[in-house]
Amino acid sequence: MSTPDAVRTAAVARLGTLGDAAQETFLLRLERWWPDLDRAVREVYSTTPDLGLRLVETAADAYVARSPDLRRLDQQRLLRPDWIQQPDRFGYACYTDRFAGDLPGLSKRLDYLDELGVTYLHLMPLLRPREGDNDGGYAVQDYGAVRADLGTMDDLAELATRLRERGISLVVDLVLNHVAREHAWAAAARAGDAGEEGYRDYFLIHPDRTLPDAYEATLPEVFPDFAPGSFTWDDEAAGWVWTTFNTWQWDLNWANPEVLVELAGVVLDLANVGVEVLRLDAIAFLWKRMGTACQNQPEVHWITQALRTVAKIAAPAVLFKAEAIVGPRDLVPYLGTGPHAGLVSDLAYHNSLMVQVWSMLATRSTDLARHALAALPPTPPSGTWITYVRCHDDIGWAIDDRDAAAVGLTGPGHRHFLSDFYAGEFPGSWSEGLVFQANPVTGDRRIAGTAASLAGLGEHELDVAGALARIFLAHAIVAGWGGVPVIWSGDELAQPNDPAWADEPGHEGDNRWAHRPRIDEARIAQRGRADTPAGQVFVAIAHLARVRAGLPQLHASAPVETLTDTDDGILAVVRRHPSGAFVGLYNVTDEHRSFPLRRLHEIGLDAPYDAIGGHVVTAGHDGNVWLPPYAAWWVVQAAGGALAGRGPHLGVPLG
Repeated sequence: MSTPDAVRTAAVARLGTLGDAAQETFLLRLERWWPDLDRAVREVYSTTPDLGLRLVETAADAYVARSPDLRRLDQQRLLRPDWIQQPDRFGYACYTDRFAGDLPGLSKRLDYLDELGVTYLHLMPLLRPREGDNDGGYAVQDYGAVRADLGTMDDLAELATRLRERGISLVVDLVLNHVAREHAWAAAARAGDAGEEGYRDYFLIHPDRTLPDAYEATLPEVFPDFAPGSFTWDDEAAGWVWTTFNTWQWDLNWANPEVLVELAGVVLDLANVGVEVLRLDAIAFLWKRMGTACQNQPEVHWITQALRTVAKIAAPAVLFKAEAIVGPRDLVPYLGTGPHAGLVSDLAYHNSLMVQVWSMLATRSTDLARHALAALPPTPPSGTWITYVRCHDDIGWAIDDRDAAAVGLTGPGHRHFLSDFYAGEFPGSWSEGLVFQANPVTGDRRIAGTAASLAGLGEHELDVAGALARIFLAHAIVAGWGGVPVIWSGDELAQPNDPAWADEPGHEGDNRWAHRPRIDEARIAQRGRADTPAGQVFVAIAHLARVRAGLPQLHASAPVETLTDTDDGILAVVRRHPSGAFVGLYNVTDEHRSFPLRRLHEIGLDAPYDAIGGHVVTAGHDGNVWLPPYAAWWVVQAAGGALAGRGPHLGVPLG
């Protein structure tokens, strides 16, 4: 489909201040992306015929305002579209204030991030939230401003420039599902009698309980403890407002095309600040449909496609990351399947992998993980997982009942076991996690905790040696999966839960703040010392980043295969790449476990070499390779002396 004359004419009118070459660049992108944009808006907003044209005008205005430096970045990314899939991508996530004080202070931490191997930095919510309780920053009052205590938009742009100079991509949250009650749109909606009636349709406000009650018959509760239900009565609005998460987080009405236009503008404004990846928060919840859980609806993917095509036209360096913490089989569509292949989010969280890592460590068994991970549909070639041991959020035990049944478990029973184990309530548990949002009706009990506290290196240090090994093993699994592994701030220093988490005003009702500690300066000073847990873990994770960067087999596009017929204590992950095969071998037990050497030969590794430990892989008299307790091996084909010495001299102390 060619770009309609009216759309092209409108774009040229907006580009008038630019030279011919710059205009041609925009118009070529428009020609490429217009069919995908047009289809997306027609699928959802068929009664708004000029919507595509308005979005193109928004893109043209942003393109004109884009700096020469960022336009150059656009060209670089277009020349290497798989840049985010390269094995040197290694992530770090933090709250700016808890990691560095403020945005200028974060610039002083860049050497630390370089030392760890970071090339992807996710700064947790920093757009201006409402005062007081704000769900950790996810109740945004102003998309165009930064939290006052962190700095200004100019500070954010300066930081983005400094990061870009070091090859680090800046990642920022964009909350799409809702805004704070104090946002200007919500204030205008409440003041409908003052001539702002149009803003009322930016939200979902009902005059009585008829429709809310009908919707809630099938809606799950996100925060049953402190925000039960999904609707809140508002006196000023004189209606029941849809509030999925908290009473002061008003869900946006994405059926209104004006909301799409507004958020497209926000996307491009952040792109022009220098943000390279936008984490689309709560994306699964955007579309509401009676009789459903109002998650994962088809319109969500069309809306994402519309936003992404607008970004591709104006700022193609920008990528989208879907924050869709949904069931395992609902994950892959967020990376693009069917008509959306290659057209929606570029990245998505591999929540299932994270859950299975903790499940394997608790059970010392890979049976469930092998089945569940092998059953996941393949990702599209351009889709990339974000892999992680944990994140800022609690761990919800997303164990599919069908996967559990296939290996002789019950979903509810296993979820209950995992909650008990990681809350330290199960006999023999070494974990010091905290129960978050226990729901007596459903039996759901989620868990909060740092990697160290969950692994046995919490306040009471229940199993120091085992914890160090488990921390390294867990990070090796996620770093060896492919995609972009992301370390949560403090985990690289083995920080335990913050015992004073409830002392900070506004945090006392949310124990997730226990696993969001302020970075410990004393531990930072210990990061090179092998006689401290902080030093051992930091060196080990930095080693993983360095080894990973040199393994082309860990390019995210390489297909992943989980072997299903291994020793129950061994997880074996095979990646096949034109450069050669890769086998991740992980022993999740505290005993030696075996893997047949012939299997490595059959996969194509006739001279197998562990790139993490720097040793040739050999078999015993029984023909088996024996992995030590909690071992993590990345097995590749030895290439003469090219890999020799990569591991041992670094003194990796774990696994």
